[in-house]
Amino acid sequence: MLKKKLPKWDDLGHEKHLCYLVNMRYLESDLKKFKELVRDPKYICQHCGRLATGKDRLCQPVKL
Repeated sequence: MLKKKLPKWDDLGHEKHLCYLVNMRYLESDLKKFKELVRDPKYICQHCGRLATGKDRLCQPVKL
C-alpha cells in the first residue's frame, strides 16, 4: 500500500483539528509537535473530549 504524503504542519487549513490529525496519523509522525498542541490545555472538545491549548484545534471547543 502506498503511503500518502502528509502536508506540513504549518500548511494545514481547516484540517487542523486534533481529531483529524490523530485520524491522519500525525500523532505517530511527530509526537513532539503534537505534544505542543495539547500542553497546558485551555479548551475541551464537546464532541470527542480531547484537550487543546488553542480552541482552533477542536471541533466544538469549550473553555475549561
